[in-house]
Amino acid sequence: MSARTETKQGGAAVSKGTVVSVNVGSPREITLGKKVRTTSIYKSPVRGRARVEGINVAGDDQADKKVHGGPDKAVYAYALEDYLWWGAELGRPLDPGTFGDNLTISGLDITGALVGERWSAGSVLLEVVQPRMPCLKLGARMGDSRFPRRFSLANRPGAYLRILAAGNLGAGDEVSVVHRPAHHVSVGLIARIYHSEHSRAHELLAAPELGEGWKEWVAGVG
Repeated sequence: MSARTETKQGGAAVSKGTVVSVNVGSPREITLGKKVRTTSIYKSPVRGRARVEGINVAGDDQADKKVHGGPDKAVYAYALEDYLWWGAELGRPLDPGTFGDNLTISGLDITGALVGERWSAGSVLLEVVQPRMPCLKLGARMGDSRFPRRFSLANRPGAYLRILAAGNLGAGDEVSVVHRPAHHVSVGLIARIYHSEHSRAHELLAAPELGEGWKEWVAGVG
């Protein structure tokens, strides 16, 4: 799990990390089995600074807007430390953006990020919303149809973020956790309960910031 760097600001603990890269991509066609599908999981680091506003990082787009993108999945963040873990597991280095992340960040425990946690990055304010649920397109990106399940079992899901205040950011910018809710519901807990511990689903309701879709899921498995 990634390490947190703790400092004190106004008497409260504040975690800090660093933007390693900002990654964007456009829809492209790939072949999955006998079907041609469109995906934007292929992302590359941008040069300089990027505008972050609305529901996107400038230059980024989603192929299937029914399940990707929108206010609650505007930006996807993944930890450099988790990339290094995967590199050791797979026996090969992975470049930032390989998992379709818009922000590769070092120094933050993204798995432990709480729903409703707020990050200041560059001149942007972001809010943690939910974990990433892997799909077949991640398997295609990794060249292994079984990889989505492996990704789920590792419980290093990364976090989808909401854009609360537009601005610009780039590699080297500091990321500060400026607000942490009082509950214990992290993106890692959501992912673990969803994939393997349904009996604990009620615990997710401890987060008032939990999205309606997740509240409906809890009601459905309860």
